[in-house]
Amino acid sequence: MRKLFVVAAAVAALTTGAQMAVFAQQDHSAHGAAPAGEAANTPASQAYKAAMDTMHGAMSAMEYSGDADIDFARGMIPHHQAAIDMAKAVLEYGDDPEIRSLAQDVITAQEAEIKQLEQWLAANAAR
Repeated sequence: MRKLFVVAAAVAALTTGAQMAVFAQQDHSAHGAAPAGEAANTPASQAYKAAMDTMHGAMSAMEYSGDADIDFARGMIPHHQAAIDMAKAVLEYGDDPEIRSLAQDVITAQEAEIKQLEQWLAANAAR
């Protein structure tokens, strides 16, 4: 048992030494950059977080029917709405033309799918 402990301690010491050598050679140019908490506190990040929080709240509060089709339709509506809300945030705060175009496509597609899901639920949720 003592031999196992000595071997484990030696491996740990070697590993720690190797890790320190790698760390010493890493680029530290990011030091002084805004902490992750500050970077995540931009208006865009707040909009994405709000969209996700709203979606998770709606999906968690969803009343399950036990019918896979109905539950899928009910769950997809807040999921698609979150995609719309996130796409609107990128249109407000984003700069990249390709992402902005994709965001507009997401809005168009997801709005149509929400409408389809709502119509389907209106016709089928009572089954």
